[in-house]
Amino acid sequence: MWGFKPLSAPDRKAINIPGGHCSKSSAPFHLMEFMEKLFFMGFIILAAATDRARADTIVSGIVFCDQCKDGQVSFFDYPLSGMKVTIWCANSDGQVTMSREETTNWLGGYVMKFDDVPDLGGCLAQVSGGGQGSGGCGAAAGPAQNLRLMFRMFNMEIYAVDALLAQPAQPMSFCPRSSPEPAPVTPAIRSPPSFRLPPMPGLPPLPPLPPLPPLPPLPQLPPLPPLPPMPPFPFLEASACPHESWTMPEYKCHWRAVNPDTKVAVVFGLLAARRYGTDVTLWQGLQGRGEAYRTLLREGVTAFLNSYHSPQFHYNALEVVRRMNWALMGSPRGVLLTALRFSRANSGSGNVTTCKFTPCK
Repeated sequence: MWGFKPLSAPDRKAINIPGGHCSKSSAPFHLMEFMEKLFFMGFIILAAATDRARADTIVSGIVFCDQCKDGQVSFFDYPLSGMKVTIWCANSDGQVTMSREETTNWLGGYVMKFDDVPDLGGCLAQVSGGGQGSGGCGAAAGPAQNLRLMFRMFNMEIYAVDALLAQPAQPMSFCPRSSPEPAPVTPAIRSPPSFRLPPMPGLPPLPPLPPLPPLPPLPQLPPLPPLPPMPPFPFLEASACPHESWTMPEYKCHWRAVNPDTKVAVVFGLLAARRYGTDVTLWQGLQGRGEAYRTLLREGVTAFLNSYHSPQFHYNALEVVRRMNWALMGSPRGVLLTALRFSRANSGSGNVTTCKFTPCK
């Protein structure tokens, strides 16, 4: 027989079961989400009853290059590929009982799967080494991070790790400084005492010099010409483009970080690979329509491309991947709601933001 383990407050928050005090306006919404989670739990029970028992534990995260060495992910940081990440667990005496190492992919992410491991709550993850893609950002590793339980059902657990940091030897020159460096203190040098010769006796005083004639006024300089206006920076402008624009040949130069042949499973992870297969590309995902999960893939790929094209987009790349995975673990209604939110962001959220594409040269 299967058994349930009482969930703690973080576990209850991870699967979004309402608890605590709720206002009258938010109670129906939480009740609706609670019914959806009960439906999803019933589906898991049915699947577990028809399959043999397995114990799978999945840990995932991402590594960033902390270019400014400020200990946090900022605008100047970027995902780092080729970095080695180590997860280890220790007992009460501080002795390491288990460890596992994995290398980040070209998007900076890593996924580790453990078999027959009941609990990783007390384990840590940290960058342990660099690779070919680390460049000059593997000189030092940031602090270790705890594994956070995101999902637990029967013998399956999913953990997430906060962003791990790898740092260069010195902060980059373009990084802002938190406080100005104090000016060096130069010790005062006392000059030796000066000696004055006594005036020579018998010489008359010199007559005063006549005043100098006034200098003519200098000619007035002509005014400086006005400076030309600064050219626009399209990368810093807010932009949101629909999926039709990303499939046009004249806009292919705007694909950043990924290309049309990149696999959907590489970008969105294990859950997307199980739903869509390992051979579906991003270009094929943009053609999906007529079915809830295909619509979710089309709008999710479009939102991922928009997040890399414009920093002012409604979602960043990590948020798009996280929402995509939560939708794949939820109900069909949650799939449609997530696809609708992606579609609104891709269309400019009520025409507030437009598409800033320019034809490729």
